[in-house]
Formats: sequence, C-alpha cells, structure tokens
Amino acid sequence: KVADGVLGEQPVRYIAVVTDAQNRFPRARNGEVGLLEGWGLAKAVDEAIARGDKRPIIAIVDVPSQAYGRREEALGIHQALAAAADSYARARLAGHPVIALLVGKAMSGAFLAHGYQANRLIALRDPGVMVHAMGKASAARVTLRSVEELEALAASVPPMAYDIDSYASLGLLWETLSVSQIEQPTPEDVAQVSDCLVSAIKDIASTDLSGRLGATNRAASSHVRQLLRE
Repeated sequence: KVADGVLGEQPVRYIAVVTDAQNRFPRARNGEVGLLEGWGLAKAVDEAIARGDKRPIIAIVDVPSQAYGRREEALGIHQALAAAADSYARARLAGHPVIALLVGKAMSGAFLAHGYQANRLIALRDPGVMVHAMGKASAARVTLRSVEELEALAASVPPMAYDIDSYASLGLLWETLSVSQIEQPTPEDVAQVSDCLVSAIKDIASTDLSGRLGATNRAASSHVRQLLRE
C-alpha cells in the first residue's frame, strides 16, 4: 500500500506491506515480503525519487518474514528484496529523509528489504513490536534449543532478544514511543506519532547511517570498523 500525504506541511510518501489473502503466492498472504512485495516496494520508492522533490519516505513496518518457498527462491526473491533495499538506500543517499516506523514485527529479510535502510528507526513500545533475524520457533530449531531455552539465553544476550528495549540497546533506534491503543490508536496517539515523525525528519543531517554506531552494545562493531580503516 502506498499513500501520498502531508506531514508537517510537507509532502510525504507512506509505504506499507499489508496482508493479502488473494496473493497469487500462498507464502506471501500474511504480510510477508515476497516477490511482488519486493518489486512493489522498489517501484514505490523509485517513483518518489523520480519526482525530484526530496519528499520524506515513511516505511510503516509490520512484516513477519520474507516469503519462504521453492517458487520464491526459483523466481529470485533475493533479487526482489535486494531491489527494495537498493531503492531505499538510493533514496536516502539522494537526500530523501527515510523514516521507518515499527508498529509490529520487523523480522528477517523482510525488515532488511522494508525499513532497515532508513535514516531513523522509530518503534512503538508494545510486546507485539519485535525485531529479530528469525522467528522464535525457527531460531530454536537452528540453535537446537527449546523456545524456553532461547528466551532464557536472550535475557543475557541482547542481540538474541526480541523485545524493543534490547534492540534499542544496540543503538539502532532513534526513538521508542508509548501509545495508549496500538491496535486502535486514539487521535492523541496519532498526533504523538506524527509529531515524532516530523521531529525525526528535522533531525536528519546526513545521508549515512553512522548515527547507529554509538551504543555500548555496538562497541565491537565500532572497533572492527576502526581496525578495517587502519
């Protein structure tokens, strides 16, 4: 879904991947980012770039996964999702303020394709808002643990956790917001989020993502980058 609107007296483009019960690819009917979604995201962002007005792009993120399936792999889901990530990155580097608003799950390659290239990441504070490379059941299988064991491990290893506070400790979130009704937001909730989006757009001073590297739990990342430069 794509909508052009006005935010803080300037034109913006909102982009969201939504559930589609009639999707011709069955693995992409519950909000997953599949072939059509990847290419669709790329097209929506490229249209905004082509307008030449540097309008902000707001990615509304609630994606449970990329669409896993033999057909998706055979038909190049890696290329479709790469196209989406590339378009977001090109928009950011061309001077479009790109904001990702996390309102639900931000999982795996779906988040990398839709939202992760943003200048600023904003998340609503709610148990249903989660960020991770894998769903819990999948991560448990890969690590040969039960879900309960995985949750116990996540309590002491922030990158293994799913909750927003652990993700924020990695320095990747610009802001977290508490709203009163996340499923059916009140006018006050909408106004609060809109004000935060306006502030985020005004806060963007560069086209790179260097602002993500300052957190304590990213110290190793900063050290590796320093050694690579040397």
